[in-house]
Amino acid sequence: MLADLVARGCSGAIRALTGARALWQGCAPSSDHRVYYGNHASHGDFVLIWSALPITLRRQVRPVAAADYWQRDGLRRYLIHAVFNGVLIERDATRRERDPIACLCQAVDEGNSLILFPEGTRNTGEGVLPFKSGIYHLARQRPELEFVPVWIDNLKRVMPKGRWLPLPLLCTTTFGEPLRLKADEDKDRFLERARVSLMALDPQPRRQRA
Repeated sequence: MLADLVARGCSGAIRALTGARALWQGCAPSSDHRVYYGNHASHGDFVLIWSALPITLRRQVRPVAAADYWQRDGLRRYLIHAVFNGVLIERDATRRERDPIACLCQAVDEGNSLILFPEGTRNTGEGVLPFKSGIYHLARQRPELEFVPVWIDNLKRVMPKGRWLPLPLLCTTTFGEPLRLKADEDKDRFLERARVSLMALDPQPRRQRA
């Protein structure tokens, strides 16, 4: 009960702060198993995507997050586990106890959709960084998944790296057309197709040159 109240509070706060709008251009909200993947500029990115989903879907959509960040203190642990039901991934390969792709597959097999950021780290510049290969390996392991690109516009300015206090600015999440791994598609082609699909949603095309 408390976790649900906190979740609603977080959703309401980010909506009030950003005036968040969700634009479903290439698909509609669905309970189908999906991976919502977006551009990554802030720790608030997954909250914005999660908040853009209908409330009836949110408990079945789990953000994929870095364990080393979200396990640092009690508040973060509570938020990522109890409130957002996140899937935590160890980024340091030397300390991993489980394969990250196995963790994602288990979450999907338990009936969940995912939110992840294939750039692998926050991008402080313009455009979209090259995608890490994890999204491809997940697609190979679970080819039935729909991968939905989600462009987050302006959140980088609302919650810039290094600032504690956010700035109230309008943000938009644009959901594009789902894609699946093709039978004959190799890693490089899939990653580039997924990246291009995401960049195509950017309302400011100048960024796509990065």
